[in-house]
Amino acid sequence: MNLYDITSERACAVNLQAKTREEILRSIAKQAKQIPAFAEVGEEEIYQGLLTREEQGSTGFGGGMAIPHARFEKATEFAFFIVTTRRGVDFDAMDKKKVKVFFVLLGPADGVREHLQILAAVSNVIARTNITKELLTATTRSVAYELFLSKTQDKKPKQVQEKQKLLQVILYEDTFFYDLLEFYIEEGVEGATVIESSGMGQYISNIPLFASFIGFMNEDKNRSRTILAMVPESRVNELIQGIERITGDLDTKQGAMVLVVDVAFSKGTMKML
Repeated sequence: MNLYDITSERACAVNLQAKTREEILRSIAKQAKQIPAFAEVGEEEIYQGLLTREEQGSTGFGGGMAIPHARFEKATEFAFFIVTTRRGVDFDAMDKKKVKVFFVLLGPADGVREHLQILAAVSNVIARTNITKELLTATTRSVAYELFLSKTQDKKPKQVQEKQKLLQVILYEDTFFYDLLEFYIEEGVEGATVIESSGMGQYISNIPLFASFIGFMNEDKNRSRTILAMVPESRVNELIQGIERITGDLDTKQGAMVLVVDVAFSKGTMKML
């Protein structure tokens, strides 16, 4: 089983404050609830499962490390994550040293073979690297997550690119323009581009039939700006809601319009270099 597939960044935690075995196990159980596969497993149940395993014999194998692990009937998948505590916890380890790095493995009750295979894979990483000292320098869970996976011999799975949509916001009112750009920045929409354009009002007075409308069509009202951005399909509705918080209800509002277009093919990026 590929460690990339089961390691949870969200559940990792660095420098947790705990003084006893029970306190660190409760903290680990709390972190485990960040994992969707354990949504049906209660935090107390996770804690009791880990505690029961430790009472059978400590998983602290020396060098400031331990591999707490347990299996649960309601768990749907395996999950692995890392927890550190710089002060260390008396975990009844083989060498009697306090444990500072916990490699946590949780899984379904019927996955005995896979459970043993994963334990062996984690042990292999620990045995051939200096991962413990490096993990204790990690200041964020993301760093701990990346550090561990960088030491594995597993291949990082290719990420499946989420389908993109072309989100277009057409504005005839400058009032909203900079607020929308700020909103895009806050939401992490990268590479938006702006097209300056004109509405038909700028040209209609050149048609003889409408010549009398010269002066009626205010030049400022005939300029438009279109903001184009490639966004993940899953975020389209969320972004439109944010846009309408700025422009007002687009079903009733004049001077603004949103278009979402399917992209049959794209190559390259609009992100700034």
